Formats: sequence, C-alpha cells, structure tokens
Amino acid sequence: MIETIHIYHTNDVHSHFENWPKIRLLLQQRQQMHNINGESVFLFDIGDHVDRWHPFSEGTLGKGNITLLNEAGYDAVTIGNNEGITLPHEALNTLYENAQFDVILANLFNEQQLRPNWVQPYKVYTTKNGVKIGVVAVTAPFTKLYELLGWTISEPLEELGKQLRELNKHVDVIVVLSHLGIHDDRTIAKLFPEVDVILGGHTHHVLLDGEYVNQSILAAAGKYGRYVGYVELDIDVEAKKAVNKSAILFETSQLPAPSGEMNEIQQYNIEGKRLLSTKVVHLPETLTTDWFTESPLAQLLCEAINEWCGADCAFLNAGLVLDHLQRGTVTKFDIHRILPHPINPCLITLTGEQLHDILRATLDPKWVNMELKGLGFRGKIMGKFIYHDIRFDQQQIYIKNRPLQLDHIYKLGTIDMYTFGHFFPHIHEAEKQYFMPEFLRDVLAWKLQNVYPTSKRCTSL
Repeated sequence: MIETIHIYHTNDVHSHFENWPKIRLLLQQRQQMHNINGESVFLFDIGDHVDRWHPFSEGTLGKGNITLLNEAGYDAVTIGNNEGITLPHEALNTLYENAQFDVILANLFNEQQLRPNWVQPYKVYTTKNGVKIGVVAVTAPFTKLYELLGWTISEPLEELGKQLRELNKHVDVIVVLSHLGIHDDRTIAKLFPEVDVILGGHTHHVLLDGEYVNQSILAAAGKYGRYVGYVELDIDVEAKKAVNKSAILFETSQLPAPSGEMNEIQQYNIEGKRLLSTKVVHLPETLTTDWFTESPLAQLLCEAINEWCGADCAFLNAGLVLDHLQRGTVTKFDIHRILPHPINPCLITLTGEQLHDILRATLDPKWVNMELKGLGFRGKIMGKFIYHDIRFDQQQIYIKNRPLQLDHIYKLGTIDMYTFGHFFPHIHEAEKQYFMPEFLRDVLAWKLQNVYPTSKRCTSL
C-alpha cells in the first residue's frame, strides 16, 4: 500500500506581509482539501519569518508573526538568524509562548547548556496510516552573536548527526528543517543518506522542482513569500520507506487573492505605526539626510555610534538613513521608518596601517551607487561614507585632528554589516566588539534625547 504525504513549506518570509494573505489562503485551502480526502498534510516554516524591518514585527517584537502562523495552521517551525539574533534574549524566550505549533531546533541552548523549554530537537509525527515521520531542525551558527544575547549555539551538522542517530531508531521517514543555506543542505544530503527531505532557507535559493542529492530531495522557496513550497512523498506503508519524492513551488503572484487583501496588508502597517507611536523627542528643526553628500542626520548618527562604542573615530555609509526627520514630535515609528535595518553598532580594533587602508578604500567612488541586499541592510544603495573624527587632507589622514600613526592601535566605531561581508578585509579579520541588542535606531534615539534634553523622553527605546 502506498500513502502519499503532502508537505507545504515557507522560508525567509522576512515579514513581507504583502504576500501573506495569498499564502494563508493557499495553505488553508490545501489543508482542507487533503483532510477531506483523508490524506496526511504538514506545514513547516524554515525560519526568518520575523523581520523587524516591518513596523508590525517591530511593534510586537515578532509575536504578531506568531499569530499569523497560528492562523495559517502550521505544524512546526524552526528559527532563522532574524529570530535568533535580532531579538533580545527575553523577547526570543517568550516569542512562541502563544504558538499553536511545535518549535523544532536541535542546536540552540541557554547559558547553562540546556535547551529552552519552548524548543525541542526533533518531533515525531504519525500519518493516518501509521507512518512515523521524524522532523529535526538546525539553524545557522552565528556563535559570537548568540553568546552576546545569552544563548549558546552548537555546530549544526555535528548536532544534526547526534539527533539523527537517536531519531533513526523510531521513525520511517526523516525531514530536516535547515536554516543553514544551500551549500550546507547539499552537505547534509551527502553526509546523512538516511535523510529523505531537506527543507531549506537562509540563502534565499529557489528550487523550482527541488534538487536531488544522494538519497535526499532538497526543497526551498526563495524569499519574501514569493513562493510556497510543496513536497509530495509516496510511502510504501509495509516497507516503511519513501518510494517516490517530488517538489514544486507555487508562485505567490499567480495565486488567487482573498477578499479584503489590500486592506489586510495596510492594516499590518497601521497597527505597527500605532504600536510605535511613543514619543521619543521633539525636534526644533528638521534633520535632513542625503545619500550622496554630508548631511546633518547621517552625521549625527555617525557621532552617536562613536560615542556609544567609546571609539576613537567612526564611519558609516549614508545610505543607511532612508529619510529625513521632520521638525516636531518624533516617535519610535518615525525613527524605525528611517532606520529599519536590524544592524548593530560594532567596535573594531585596528592598527594605524590597517585603518589607513580601510579609510582610503572608503573613498572609492564605486561605493556610492552600489546596490546592496542582505547583511541586515534594508535600504537601496550604500551611499557616500560619512566620518566622525576622521579628516582627509591631501595625502594625510587625521584622527581627532592628529596625523594617523601607522603603528598606533585605534578603536573604530562602525556597524556590524561591514564585519559580515567582504567590504573591507581588515575589518573582516580584526578583533570586534558587537553591541547588542541595540540597533542603530536605538542609538539614534538615545543621541537625539541627549542633543534635545528638554524633550519628554520615552521610557523604553
């Protein structure tokens, strides 16, 4: 006897709620169809559903996303780096307290090396014909960043192997939820032939018809909810093994829209704005920004980072600041709107020679119009570099009005984005101190309240 198991999956939605009404409608309709037909159906999300760029996710610290997953009827999720390292410890610890689904993750622990009580390393599901499906999950190991937030993250492939050795004793089919990226997913398929399905994410790869590696089928649905994945498994019930596997993607733009779709999408923004309506500061003047030249607002942010980090000097790219702050009352929403990025301040320790090379590199005109996606950046282009306590005078560079000394040790205040990409090799390799959980918008709010101290302060940024 052959039993067909139906699996639907999403990944890296990143709070792009403009696609969510269609996704939810599809998932609800397909669940209803399979249930009427007496078939087994499962829904999984592979992480990075939460992204604090959207005011609804910012205002609810991700709990609004959990409500949406509940409404869509998900069976289980795992976490991505956006859930894991862009939320304060307590916010992640309580994120899933109202979840009506399982949270599966094998390689996350607290500082006492214990798994938090809201997570389990794997889960065994039983189909209508008694087939046992083991679902295990792992996420990308941003080790240092998790540690700064009070978590311990273990090596994912090693942890996966440990869980699979246990899981193999109890199940007929194995599904891995992997927020590691396509390259690690292929490695999993090669290292662990017992794995039937790898549902992936993190690298935003699109596998239109899946990818077969060794004994496994890999499936992934890109990013931003532009696709919904569907995997079909034919299981020989007597032999207790998969005899056929297939994967396809539904393109969300081609799906039918539910009634009231546009109103629903707008409501997410309206509710986010309401939740972020707390006053931060009253500005006596408009603070402008410009991606192509020096401007008051970008300069103020650069100065704020320098102070926050206790640095000798600082720089950042002007494209981080997306818009002006208008004169008058400034709310959390206003600051979030111009700095939506989940980007943290960072202090880099460099020799004068390394700092000299980096600063010279920032003058390259290639940066100004460079389009950038990912690494926390939610803007459009890099823009001009902005400096604090750094001055260029012909061939000489000055730090705090003193000539840069090549053999001196300097502390550079900047943003964590430059440490993840290969913008500047010296930064990538240098000693770093990350400041978490505060984002750039929190640092700017703090600076504004210090510059305009007569304003009524909000109690929490």
